[in-house]
Amino acid sequence: MNFDQMTAKIATGQGFIAALDQSGGSTPKALRGYGVEDSEWNGDEEMFARIHEMRARVITSPSFANGKVIGAILFERTMDGEVGGQSTADALKARGVVPFIKVDQGLADEQEGVQLMKPLDKLPALLEKSVAKGMFGTKMRSVIKSANPEGIAAIVAQQFEVGNQIADAGLVPMLEPEYDITATDRAEGEKILLAEILKGLDALPEGRKVMLKLSFPVEQGLYTPAINHPNVLRVVALSGGYSTDEACEHLARNPGMIASFSRGLLQDLRKQQSDAEFDAALGGAIDKICEASVAG
Repeated sequence: MNFDQMTAKIATGQGFIAALDQSGGSTPKALRGYGVEDSEWNGDEEMFARIHEMRARVITSPSFANGKVIGAILFERTMDGEVGGQSTADALKARGVVPFIKVDQGLADEQEGVQLMKPLDKLPALLEKSVAKGMFGTKMRSVIKSANPEGIAAIVAQQFEVGNQIADAGLVPMLEPEYDITATDRAEGEKILLAEILKGLDALPEGRKVMLKLSFPVEQGLYTPAINHPNVLRVVALSGGYSTDEACEHLARNPGMIASFSRGLLQDLRKQQSDAEFDAALGGAIDKICEASVAG
């Protein structure tokens, strides 16, 4: 797939985006969920090798190439690795899956009710490498904890500022100002978030496209104005800690959003499963998530 073909796939594809981008802090938990105990690896290199084995098994599983997974978000080490003798990006594209790369370097301490992204000092080099490897887009996460207008404005401004830098490098940015689903004032804060997002979208250069990755809103259909904005390629939803069933129920109630799940996709996969059992579990999750993504 070339860039235009990947753009069309993300814009109109009837499916969802797989989140395979657990990084250092979340990797041990992801491995334990997969059935790999901490005692089975020693140090970061072995840890990342184990998680790459899991991701490679997912990517090469027959159900992953059934057309219902239209994109996949990778951690840098996964992008740098190989799957079946190909670069990970090429392996994905050969299966009809558009590759994205996680570019943030973690979260700063909470201020004004939000956690901004830490300074992205490695971003220019990572963008250059990602373009060379044939990636399509990027993803970067920051977190909103409360309905603080100043904090929400700051988090959205940072996302758009970095997003423009990414777009200038030739990649499509996926902006992810996640709203903590445990926040008691989420309904109020999400309205502030939407207003700030729409201001950011209106200020984009003509013809520039971005993507949004958002928590399920309390108010059903709240993000429809963003979904319909001419500068938005696609709006995806994160599972936010919900189980597959819960996340799919929320997704089906928000037409126009498609899934970008990690836990919801991988929760029933185990290292100890046979290849047939593994593919059946993965395929079941893919079918369920895709059905919710295309509902409405």
